[in-house]
Amino acid sequence: MKNAGIREANENDTLLILDFIKQLSIYEKLPNEVKATEEILHNSLFIEKRAKVIFAIEDGKEVGFALYFYNFSTFMGRPGLYLEDLFVLESHRGKGYGKMLLSYLANIAIKENCTRFEWIVLDWNTPSINFYKSFGAVPLEDWTVFRLDGENLQNLANKYISN
Repeated sequence: MKNAGIREANENDTLLILDFIKQLSIYEKLPNEVKATEEILHNSLFIEKRAKVIFAIEDGKEVGFALYFYNFSTFMGRPGLYLEDLFVLESHRGKGYGKMLLSYLANIAIKENCTRFEWIVLDWNTPSINFYKSFGAVPLEDWTVFRLDGENLQNLANKYISN
């Protein structure tokens, strides 16, 4: 890695963040799933501050990104760091940028007194699974991710609560 580094995103990066998200969606074979817009991201990241973004930089150019936020462990009584997205441009994979982003986030987790650093990976994504395992990350075999969205989310929201 030549002239490599990490930088935190700012409001002027909103369109760049959206571009990385779109490239990630193509890699994950989910290009039609991106509903985010520049306005939605700007509001969520820089007004409501719901998540943060960092970039891997090579020679002043962004070559990867990570989007993360904090969750909370009731059992531990402390926060955790949750990695929502990690993506490195194909032309820069294998150069250590993914590990650099993860190492940076691990340092944040330690500084913020987090007990966990977690993320989800698609079952078919063997290169990423092997990459994560290479530095000691372990899959949680006893856990299943559930999701409620769209009409089902609305239906549950309306089930017992009268407006």
